[in-house]
Amino acid sequence: MSFNIMSAVLYTANAADKIGGWYPELKAVYAVIGSVISAMLIYKTAYKIIGLFFTRKFEPAKKQHKYAVVIAARNEEKVIGNLLDSIKKQDYPSELVTVFVVADNCTDKTADVARREGAVCYERFDSEHKTKGYALQFLFDKIGEDYGRESFEGYFVFDADNLLKSDYISRMNDSFDAGEKIITSYRNTKNFDESWVASTYALHWLRSIRFNHRARSVLRLATNIQGTGFLFASEVVRDGWKYTSLTEDRALTADAVAQGYAITYNDAAEFYDEQPTNLKIALRQRLRWSKGHLLAFAETGPYLFINIFCGKHFLKTRWNKDKKKGQKGFRQFCLDIAESVRHRAASYDTLMQLTPFSVINIVKWLIVPVAAYGFYCYAAGISGAAVFTKSTLLGSLLKFIFPVKISSLPGVQALFLGILVAVWWRILYRLGKYLENTVTALYLFVIEHKRIKKLPFSKILLYSLTWPTFDIIGRYTQYVALFKKVTWKPIPHESRVTIDDLHEPSDIKEKQKTTV
Repeated sequence: MSFNIMSAVLYTANAADKIGGWYPELKAVYAVIGSVISAMLIYKTAYKIIGLFFTRKFEPAKKQHKYAVVIAARNEEKVIGNLLDSIKKQDYPSELVTVFVVADNCTDKTADVARREGAVCYERFDSEHKTKGYALQFLFDKIGEDYGRESFEGYFVFDADNLLKSDYISRMNDSFDAGEKIITSYRNTKNFDESWVASTYALHWLRSIRFNHRARSVLRLATNIQGTGFLFASEVVRDGWKYTSLTEDRALTADAVAQGYAITYNDAAEFYDEQPTNLKIALRQRLRWSKGHLLAFAETGPYLFINIFCGKHFLKTRWNKDKKKGQKGFRQFCLDIAESVRHRAASYDTLMQLTPFSVINIVKWLIVPVAAYGFYCYAAGISGAAVFTKSTLLGSLLKFIFPVKISSLPGVQALFLGILVAVWWRILYRLGKYLENTVTALYLFVIEHKRIKKLPFSKILLYSLTWPTFDIIGRYTQYVALFKKVTWKPIPHESRVTIDDLHEPSDIKEKQKTTV
């Protein structure tokens, strides 16, 4: 018995020595993977620069198009009336806008409020298919039966808690009239200062605008749809709505890009959204987002990858057909090539957005800096390892002030000490990044100050310090989502804020000048 135990111990020790011997090679591979990922995402630096100065602007529309507004609502009697009121107050011809509401599994008076406010309301009861995507699928089927889906030129999608500025539809119509098929808009927050949780969401939407939407619109690429506040041409739902996953917006974005659609952004079209104020509810929502993100990557990632190298499945070139037309055929050929390049770039960009890099990073970190380094310490010991590293500004400062190093002889003690050091380095790195990311929040407060509700400096400071938790929550919910079954649950909305409450005096004065 003792011989077997001794053999097992020796075998384990030899295995640990062998794995530890691989560490230098694994460390090199780890560095290469990190460099490749950084290189793959370096283009996003250009997005930030472009987004600071530019966004796409649209000429006033020459034609007013016919639209439908679709709203999926579950127990939203407290807020849906305010949304419908803001739609009534649009400066766009009301006869060209029809509002449809699906009261989805409601146990309150959502349907009554919607009908009282003049919306066409359908009620749906299905305890098995509960996602917003299923509700929209039901609604588009009803519209198809009663009106014909293509009787409207385009469809707006809103959540029941949204509020629209009075020129929202007019500004979106500018984009639609310019020939754009899918358009998203400026997402503001109506309860920005209600809690630090709500502020993290609000800053996240503003970051998306400055770091993604604006640049993509300028470059004519495809930005991402974010759940609400977007418009698409009726051809998108010619065969009905098919996006029923936990995050229908991610699925629609990925599928649209894979099919070759551009998704643009209109900075002048502004709406307001209500954000969660309770951390428990926020965690539940973020877990659903993370699961939907992984599902969208698994479902559409392969198609986007193929598109990067193969382009569209067909190229509508008239080069051969238009030989007699000379320059016209060549021009079309060049346009087709340009469109192919645009589509490949948009596919790459969307794939990078869907790829779960946080999962990739945690896996390679556990394998190399934690496990392999621990076994390396077991075999070779620790000789003067720095407690503080220069991976961030905080780490560099602490290393300068406290140049502490640790050492240990080979063995089990060195194994566990090596693992603890690796974990400590990670914590220090994340803490440094946390503090650096607060600068992003301050940047957003400065650059978007005209459109953010005026806040006291104390709240700006608090929200800047708490803002990085948004990405931390997203990272850890994605880890959990890998293993946990996630179901769709509604997010409660109770804000009584109306569109009139959000009108600043400057807005009113500007309208008065325009009227005069």
